[in-house]
Amino acid sequence: MATRQTDASVQPARPRVAVVLFNLGGPDNQEAVRPFLMNLFKDPAILRVPPFIRPFLARYIAHKRVPVAQENYRLMGGGSPLLPLTERQADALEADLSQDWDMKCFIAMRYWHPFSDAAVAAVKAWQPEEILLLPLYAQYSSTTTGSSLTAWREEAAKGGLAVKTTTLCCWFEDEAVLANAAQLVQGTIDAARAVLPPGTPLRVLFSAHGLPQVIVDRGDPYQFQIEAYAAGIQRRLSDPGIDSLVCYQSRATPQQWLTPSTDDAVIEAGRDGVALVVVPVAFVSDHSETLVELDIEYRDLAAKHGVPGYFRAPVQNDDPGFIAALAGVARRALAVGPGLCSSAAGRLCPTTHGNCPYAQAGKPASGYDLTRTATRA
Repeated sequence: MATRQTDASVQPARPRVAVVLFNLGGPDNQEAVRPFLMNLFKDPAILRVPPFIRPFLARYIAHKRVPVAQENYRLMGGGSPLLPLTERQADALEADLSQDWDMKCFIAMRYWHPFSDAAVAAVKAWQPEEILLLPLYAQYSSTTTGSSLTAWREEAAKGGLAVKTTTLCCWFEDEAVLANAAQLVQGTIDAARAVLPPGTPLRVLFSAHGLPQVIVDRGDPYQFQIEAYAAGIQRRLSDPGIDSLVCYQSRATPQQWLTPSTDDAVIEAGRDGVALVVVPVAFVSDHSETLVELDIEYRDLAAKHGVPGYFRAPVQNDDPGFIAALAGVARRALAVGPGLCSSAAGRLCPTTHGNCPYAQAGKPASGYDLTRTATRA
């Protein structure tokens, strides 16, 4: 009986995998600012008031914020750079992951184009065998990742997209991500010390987007994960004992928000006579919070209050080390398989955080210890 010859040039088909990247979105021109703000404040995850009040309150807040927001986007060239930066991240990530799969990255923004409905339609047309939902938020919050995933699930149901799906909830403790962030921070510290007068004390401010205190009090794990992420970066610095503080920026409503505020931290640095290295955390792409708030507003505040030096660490954007780290996170998530996972495969949040997606799914806590990444000096 003749033996069938195998053509060595014929390779087995590679799995077809769609990776959906989630981010906030931003207006691409001045006319888009008002509807972008309306979309933001109409989200029940953001404005937690009775449904019959929300549209009216959203319209009022958006109206009050439009002039300031338009000026901020004017300073950035007229619109947000978030989508172009996310597209660069998607292209770089796709190139890395395509070594292992027939891979394509898609983008789903929460409050401006491209929305989840467009991403669902594009993914469905591409016909993947598997989907990875990858939020570009290292730290989980019901106001960011949670809201984006809710929007995705609703649109996927409407669009009839039924494909086995892996959902990554957070990746704040990933070793490679932390190492890349620490490298960027260390470079900024070294540059600061090179130009400051010898002996000038230096403080690192880890500045995260703020959140109403009531949301954290009700079980959102965001603050816990922010502090763990900042501690993980600090542990990897050449001087892990450097003076540091986690603080919060971008307060948007009159209620009590997480403290200390970045404003207060900058003013305190002036009183203490310490120079600042400001590190954006919870941001992996430049946008108004980094390019306007940190680079312009807080720099001006620092000068006004006599801060002897103000330096801002870069955001990861499409830094090759960050893309390689994110690709590693994606590979491990896909290896875990369909369902919910963190970058460590299981639940990371303590039991006190009832709005952790693992808690909502009824899965036990892992007893995660902040000292795994480092404690604040």
